[in-house]
Amino acid sequence: MLKRIITAVVAIAVFLPVLYFSETIVFPIVMALLCGIGCFEMLRCTELIKKYALSVPVLGLSLALPLLPYWLDSAKVEHICLMALIVLALYLFTIMTFSHGKITLANVGSAYLSCFYIIVAFMALSLLRYRVAAGEYVYLICFIGAWVTDTFAYFSGFLFGKHKLIPDVSPKKTVEGSIGGTLFCILAMVGYGWIVQLVSGGSVTANYLTLAFSGLFIAFVAQVGDLLMSAIKRTYGVKDYGKLFPGHGGVLDRFDSVLAVALVLIVISSVSDLFWVI
Repeated sequence: MLKRIITAVVAIAVFLPVLYFSETIVFPIVMALLCGIGCFEMLRCTELIKKYALSVPVLGLSLALPLLPYWLDSAKVEHICLMALIVLALYLFTIMTFSHGKITLANVGSAYLSCFYIIVAFMALSLLRYRVAAGEYVYLICFIGAWVTDTFAYFSGFLFGKHKLIPDVSPKKTVEGSIGGTLFCILAMVGYGWIVQLVSGGSVTANYLTLAFSGLFIAFVAQVGDLLMSAIKRTYGVKDYGKLFPGHGGVLDRFDSVLAVALVLIVISSVSDLFWVI
């Protein structure tokens, strides 16, 4: 536990300046680097990293696409992303066809679906920061909601956990931990709304009832994202995706919940104004 706490403190100290300068290109560059590392971890987990005809183009896209929202509006970003993913699919099927069995349909499906998820999620973080109303406040919800849920689920489970949640996917997670993480996420969202209203000088008004319900929803999504990445690890017999964060694992171990929340929030923002800020 001590190693986890020390790593978390150091990581927060490093990451806070990135968030502080998020109006600059620093934020999308860091998102692109994390996306590239995350896709590398996934390709290594699925034993595809050494199939270079497959892995190199995927890694190239992972480093490029999260940068786009800083310069381009949402419509252009979505168009470029769609075209890139269509071209990537055609390319992967082509190399599969001429690989003489070295690259299988299962390889193509694993690489495409898993890295598509990671790339689009990191793009969503940049889109939430630069291309939605009150983006300077909205994108932080992904980090706050996911990490508060994860942190307090861990400590609630450690202190009170008795009933396993989904032991065949994540043996250490408990029902009590899930409930604790959810309750603290609700409190965090309400508290964040109050802080945003305060620092914005009243230009953003928080709807606390809506924030409470959004905290419940975000906690659920965050835990599903965590369990999804755990399920993939269990499928391939991997304990952690990487060792970048001692005691926590790799980028996908640390950002799994964040990515799920970012994807859901960008979908919501595409059809309506974000419901927790009025």
